[in-house]
Amino acid sequence: MSPLFTAFLLLAAMASAAPLRPEFYFRTCPEAELIVRKVMRKAMIREPRSVASVMRFQFHDCFVNGCDASVLLDDTSTMLGEKLALSNINSLRSYEVIDEIKEKLEKVCPGTVSCADIIVMAARDAVALVTIDHAGSHTGGPDWKVKLGRQDSLTASQEDSNNIMPSPRANASLLIDLFARFNLSIKDLVALSGSHSIGQARCFSIVFRLYNQSGTGKPDPTIEPRYRQKLNELCPLGGDGNVTGDLDATPTTFDNVYFEDLVAGRGFLNSDQTLFTFPQTSEYVRLFSKDQHAFFKAFVEGMIKMGDLQSGRPGEIRTNCRVVNSRRPVDVHFES
Repeated sequence: MSPLFTAFLLLAAMASAAPLRPEFYFRTCPEAELIVRKVMRKAMIREPRSVASVMRFQFHDCFVNGCDASVLLDDTSTMLGEKLALSNINSLRSYEVIDEIKEKLEKVCPGTVSCADIIVMAARDAVALVTIDHAGSHTGGPDWKVKLGRQDSLTASQEDSNNIMPSPRANASLLIDLFARFNLSIKDLVALSGSHSIGQARCFSIVFRLYNQSGTGKPDPTIEPRYRQKLNELCPLGGDGNVTGDLDATPTTFDNVYFEDLVAGRGFLNSDQTLFTFPQTSEYVRLFSKDQHAFFKAFVEGMIKMGDLQSGRPGEIRTNCRVVNSRRPVDVHFES
């Protein structure tokens, strides 16, 4: 299925799908959001990097046939899922955090909270739990009410993921076109790219930038020289592509340093640095580099819009986020 046709179906489904709303589980599972946050807090203490991974689940899930937790499904004998898709293999991780959340929710509210909603709640909590102000105090970060009421998909598609999700080599022009298909603006694109304010990425994703940008046999000239030397040492030609590097100078804090680094030529991924070198996106990079509040506000708006993407297909509430409950399509009706 082409990315353009997929986006058309998602936007059409958004117009006809049952509306999402905050506090969806107020009557059926009032502890849901508290349980999610407690598990996320424990996960952050256990392994700080896991929080960044969980936050990215929303992007990798919602862009591929809507926010339906298809990204969480394991492969079966008849279905190639999305976990081994090009943008996810050796990149997305911390699925066990979602498993832990689901297990606890099933004990308290069996068969009630969808895995798709867990992804959206956990992504929100990931941001809220790792934000520090410039004085070094924990601020609680950008926090927001998430709209809930999604269903879990009955299938997944590695092909669709490969066709839709962008490569680390993508330039700003390609990213603008991709986001526009999902009714997301240039401002949304730049703000949501700020998810790379936390976490790491592999050397595999940047070796071409360091040694053969655009087939020139030379490094990307936009990389600041001292930063390029640091990356050369981290990711030597012919070295281990699975070695990881920080996406910005404060990889465990959600802040606007990511944008400050882009202005200074210290973006780790090509798809990040291109946001500053491309005229249509650079104005927002400059704005967010100077105004953290503006970044936080735009990021929240973008996450909410992205969370609205729905496929309109029949679904269910999985009891295990890795497998469907039944192979027979069942149209589930939520109650609240």
